[in-house]
Amino acid sequence: MGLYMVGLTSKILRNTRHILIVTGLSGAGKSSILRILEDIGFEVVDNAPLSLLESMILSSERSMAVGVDVRTSGFNAEHLLALIHTLRMNPQLAVELVYATAEEAVLLRRFTATRRRHPLADHGSVTVTEGIEAETQQLLPLREAAEVVIDTSDLPPPELRLLIEGRYEHRFKNEQKGLTVSFMSFAFPAGLPREADMVFDARFLKNPYYDADLSEKTGLDSDVVAYIKKDLDYEQFINQVEGLLKLVLPRFVTEGKKYATIAVGCSGGRHRSVSIVEDLARRFSQDHKESTPFLGEPIYINIMHRELARKGKGGWRTLSP
Repeated sequence: MGLYMVGLTSKILRNTRHILIVTGLSGAGKSSILRILEDIGFEVVDNAPLSLLESMILSSERSMAVGVDVRTSGFNAEHLLALIHTLRMNPQLAVELVYATAEEAVLLRRFTATRRRHPLADHGSVTVTEGIEAETQQLLPLREAAEVVIDTSDLPPPELRLLIEGRYEHRFKNEQKGLTVSFMSFAFPAGLPREADMVFDARFLKNPYYDADLSEKTGLDSDVVAYIKKDLDYEQFINQVEGLLKLVLPRFVTEGKKYATIAVGCSGGRHRSVSIVEDLARRFSQDHKESTPFLGEPIYINIMHRELARKGKGGWRTLSP
């Protein structure tokens, strides 16, 4: 009986269609995300009337990415959430809500550059800023319910593509049934990453920035890594972070999360946090090769060094399983 159930579960997983409901603020990159998903192989439908979405999704035989926003005919956030709930009751569908956002200043700059009108600012009495604020309020229930929130404020198109491909390409091919964990380094003065599920502070460790030979290097350089690891508290810190994640990540899986973002910050986001993120990613990648005994299923690792990416020194990358 046990073997039969395993075989049956595997068959269901192979036959599962992935449905991504992509929404978010105008100008935040929803159309770009849909184009990338289409390149991966998803059937893409954008801005179809809300009343037709369920029949379209059920009548298709392919995994789909469906774009929905305030321009959609019959749009209502609560109605969309009710539809998603209904779709999730279908065992043949794996449904995720993806929300694209960006800082208000970035959205204003994008509308100015493209000279496009905001969909809620069609009348002369409504400014673009007021349109953004109104749209943010309308979409708030969707943002709060979204499994994935993508902030494109600092993501140039190539980085956005790497992020979407890293999250969804394996899942589309039904190869990915586990948890995707993104490790991100950042600088505290530049702000906390909005997408972070957990944040760790590495500023207590000895800072290579004050060593003249290491100041201009990064945590990707071996001599910087060696310097950081000489700190007497480094090994205890990294081991306890690893242990905490091995406690928490299985609970994320139990709760149905498909993605977790673990952020590590330091003063400049170039040395200590970068080195620690690389170390954590390597440790969990090794666990992946051992079938992640602490999870009971595989995990997939993404790495992002935010401050280095902002300076054109890399971006998202995925460690091979």
